Amino acid sequence: MSDQGSKVVELRDVRRSFTQGDTHIEVLKGVDLDIRSNEIVALLGPSGSGKSTLLQAVGLLEGGFEGSIKLDGEETARMSASGHTRIRRELLGFVYQFHHLLPDFSAEENVVMPQLIAGTSQKSAEERAESLLRSLGLGERLDHKPSKLSGGEQQRVAVARALANAPKLVLADEPTGNLDETTADIVLAELMALVREEGSAALIATHNERLAAKMDRVVRLHDGVLS
Repeated sequence: MSDQGSKVVELRDVRRSFTQGDTHIEVLKGVDLDIRSNEIVALLGPSGSGKSTLLQAVGLLEGGFEGSIKLDGEETARMSASGHTRIRRELLGFVYQFHHLLPDFSAEENVVMPQLIAGTSQKSAEERAESLLRSLGLGERLDHKPSKLSGGEQQRVAVARALANAPKLVLADEPTGNLDETTADIVLAELMALVREEGSAALIATHNERLAAKMDRVVRLHDGVLS
């Protein structure tokens, strides 16, 4: 494991419930979690256990959460929507089970786009995108659109996009869930290697015990709490 420094994530008593008709469902029942820089944490739990809900809490992707969510030392609970947008742009990178690439843009352009939005120059963004994609073995695929890439290649582009703005924390929700076992192993290994190389932290949700065991630490979400 790498040397760990400051806390990138501090969750205290995070709760989330939903009401459907007459039914009240408590998904998160008081989650506490710390993640330090350079640490890769597996979030393990069966489908429906609330892993995606917890990632949405950390990623500031929706409201309705109770408790304290500190990211890089900043308390986000009372922040405005624009504050949440700033935190997501400056601190976070996301990888989803479905790659959500822009179909009309090349692999390189998909990785350039978030950098331009963050204010990076075109030249610097292209250099960064090419460097990331080459490190993921996609040097010969820079100008290929997603439809011309395999599933594993598309997910590698999604990984490069997540790391494009050098986030302090990468959040990945079943990032290899759509891939066959061999490809899943390769993509996860590449994701972890790149996260380490970049000095980021990562929280990776999975229901795959074997993949989780490759990470620095495993936390299990069961009945709304972490163990």
